Amino acid sequence: MILKKLSILNYKNIREATLELSPKMNCFIGHNGEGKTNLLDAVYYLSFCHSAFTSIDSQVICHDQEFFVLEGEYADFTVSCGMKRGVKKHFKRDKKEYKRLSQHIGQVPLVFVSPSDQWLIEGGSEERRKLMDMVISQYDNSYIDALNRYSKALQQRNILLKMEDEPDMELMKIWEEQMAAQGELIYQKREEFVSELIPVFQEIYSRISDGSEQVSLKYVSHCQRGPLLEVIQRDRMKDRAVGYSLHGVHRDDLEMLLGGYPMKREGSQGQHKTYVIALKLAQFRFLKRAGNNKSPLLLLDDIFDKLDARRVEQIVKLVAGEEYGQIFITDTNRDHLDQILQAGNFPYKLYKVESGEVSELSNS
Repeated sequence: MILKKLSILNYKNIREATLELSPKMNCFIGHNGEGKTNLLDAVYYLSFCHSAFTSIDSQVICHDQEFFVLEGEYADFTVSCGMKRGVKKHFKRDKKEYKRLSQHIGQVPLVFVSPSDQWLIEGGSEERRKLMDMVISQYDNSYIDALNRYSKALQQRNILLKMEDEPDMELMKIWEEQMAAQGELIYQKREEFVSELIPVFQEIYSRISDGSEQVSLKYVSHCQRGPLLEVIQRDRMKDRAVGYSLHGVHRDDLEMLLGGYPMKREGSQGQHKTYVIALKLAQFRFLKRAGNNKSPLLLLDDIFDKLDARRVEQIVKLVAGEEYGQIFITDTNRDHLDQILQAGNFPYKLYKVESGEVSELSNS
């Protein structure tokens, strides 16, 4: 997957930018708060139909403007989107608007590594479910449909559970059966994904850390307790007492372990950073294999902070290799970017970002 040209209008603090991009490495340098991350977020938006940092589309429009427009010219097609304040956004491929935004997911596979990934370790289970859902949804459209049907059934069951009067038990059973059927499908796909991801993740982590630490992942789900319908119905009275569903795949989690113990409790800042970078690079390999060797776009936002020189060196060698396709990388430190550019013989472009203005720098 190659993004040849990116056009931005009124996206966050980037008022206007048009970039002719390198097919391999695109480096963006600038101080914090200048707009480097916003630029990567615009690329992310063209893949997922929303920002990586907010679900409220109006928040990505420049403060004093009434609309935003993004356009990406890829090797085989063009994607564009735009929105005016108070009006539904429009998302198009080759000027033809999608009927459902979910139809676009997976058309431009992408992996985004950013400082906010720390919440995968430090945050709640919802963050880790999002991680699984984001990857699986990019290569399996049936998974998105299953998630939507499960969410609808869960919402309807919760409405019944909150009723002051005794709810219609036949209706309750219908929604429970829907939850169980879709939930077991979701569980199966998550389990397959995690089991295939683990060895790749461990290999990458070992390479970055020089084999000095042992890491693992453990998928935890109520589906592992038996048929999901029985698990859901077993504690129906308890669910009625609290007013929501205590069991189901909406409570799944992904335990992140260092030496067999929770990474959240055991790991240093550098180990946390190494863990999430290795996890995201493993996702890249997984998506590439699932997409018949079509490389996802790889977005690396300020990834070297809190890492020692040895780990930086190993990451540089990894991303400079032939395995990775088109890369977008940001840093406040020009030295890090120069390290990557010197580590490989490939085409690249270097940009300076300052107060939302993007200018190309000489390659010399």
